[in-house]
Amino acid sequence: MPHHHPPHGHGRRARAGLVADTRGGLKLVVDGTRHVTGLVEALHGQIQRLAPPLRRVDIAAAPSRPDDSDGLPPARGLTGLVYRSIQGSMRRVGDGLDGLLAPFDGALASGEASPRRDPLVAALNGVLGDHLVRSDNPLAIPMQLRQHGQPLDAGALGPDAPRRVLLLVHGLCMSDIGWRRNGHDHGELLARALGAAPVYVFYNSGRHISDNGRALADALEQLLADWPVPLDEIIIVGHSMGGLVARSALAQAQGQRWPQKVRKLVFLGTPHHGAPLERAGNWLHRVMDMSPYAAPFTRLSRLRSEGITDLRHGNLLAADWQGEGRFQHADRRKPVPLPAHLQAFAVASTAGAPGIAGSLLGDGLVPVDSALGRHKRRALDLGLPASQQWVGHGISHLDLLCDPAVYRKLLAWLG
Repeated sequence: MPHHHPPHGHGRRARAGLVADTRGGLKLVVDGTRHVTGLVEALHGQIQRLAPPLRRVDIAAAPSRPDDSDGLPPARGLTGLVYRSIQGSMRRVGDGLDGLLAPFDGALASGEASPRRDPLVAALNGVLGDHLVRSDNPLAIPMQLRQHGQPLDAGALGPDAPRRVLLLVHGLCMSDIGWRRNGHDHGELLARALGAAPVYVFYNSGRHISDNGRALADALEQLLADWPVPLDEIIIVGHSMGGLVARSALAQAQGQRWPQKVRKLVFLGTPHHGAPLERAGNWLHRVMDMSPYAAPFTRLSRLRSEGITDLRHGNLLAADWQGEGRFQHADRRKPVPLPAHLQAFAVASTAGAPGIAGSLLGDGLVPVDSALGRHKRRALDLGLPASQQWVGHGISHLDLLCDPAVYRKLLAWLG
């Protein structure tokens, strides 16, 4: 049989993508090694000083250091010299790797999507996405709209394009490919039933929700301009963090036209009022800060991304986390009511069956009240009618993406 070789352009794009991934991975290795070295040095410095084990260390008041030691005093003498030598060597290694790969910069943007690569890079972005952006790492995912795992080309749809768009927004550490779970894709099936074009959002879930919301608003305004026929309606389905990103986009779309096209918005397990696990991480961060021996390890809790810390209370706007910083305990959210012109629906799930004690606590990640938008403060309560809420029992957080009962509920609401 004849051998079929990929087109020359395809191979070049694949090689460029490999270079981008390699460069990004090497930068993370360098950054990670420097980070851990700084952590050990700070701990060693504290032990040298024999500090009382429960004396409060005011890290915020300490002078900052360029090697990311959180302001803790460095180790002294020969020990300190060794640590600083390691830090300097790692900086030179990083600079050298960047210089070696710099000639390929022009091709980095043309790296191809892959069903195996994208979920891995998406998970990495969820945990360290803010760092990837700050360090200009090519593994940082830009906001993009997709179809069939590739960037959307609205112009190629032609005059027969549907006049209705179904927008799917994934959650933390996920990608657009994550909507295809256990052989099922809510987007494909719902779009077919509704006569809509499925469009999937792919974004860096480690960035602040407010940043992703603003980027999504701009992307949807461009979609409206590029769509080859006039759009009558945009339907949005957001899973987990994706629902918060959609709400943030609507709240930041002042002066844009696309929000008036949104008629229906569905939330699948969205933590409107936060997720307990993130709050537990913040509690650990504060407790560890109490001892100078444990204080250096608080940088490990700080490794979690801006997107993850936004899930503590369900922050939608930059003002929600600015001021005391993203690790603040207090819930300082401004109320963001849903637009009056659209219908919103919320699906919550529980790990247990009906009637089992604790079954209403949630799916292990998001409590039922948070998923349904309920809050004791009236200004923060989404006020969804009972007919626009649904609780599925025995359904995990991820299985909201493929459970048949969830699909039937979506079809009933949207159809």
